[in-house]
Amino acid sequence: MPKKAPTIVREIMSRDCYRVSGKTSVSTLAEGLSLHRLPGAPVVDEHDHLIGFISEQDVLGKVLESAYLNDEPPLVRELMRHEVLSVTPNKSIIDLAQEMLGAKPKIYPVTEQTRLVGIVTRRDVLNAILRMRHS
Repeated sequence: MPKKAPTIVREIMSRDCYRVSGKTSVSTLAEGLSLHRLPGAPVVDEHDHLIGFISEQDVLGKVLESAYLNDEPPLVRELMRHEVLSVTPNKSIIDLAQEMLGAKPKIYPVTEQTRLVGIVTRRDVLNAILRMRHS
């Protein structure tokens, strides 16, 4: 019997996701984003509560500037966005896909009571919709 297609975020999110703290250097962040092939990462406190989000776009100019000036790039807390769009694990994949149609983020932190429990990307959502169509 074929496996049931996913319908909620919990079924497609990455649980073991890359995250950083506000004290992380932008250089370390850039290496992590490259290694994990992500456009951005959630920023968490010491209890894994979501406190921000930082993307490649947020840091590109500062990394370029610090390379040009030959100084140390800033810390994540200096560049992160504090207003973060996040989703719950029980959100419908179809509802999230509709939200992602506009100029919304390509990656959403998944939270339960402000604690980070995973991430979901536009690619995850697209693959899930394709699986729904074929089931």
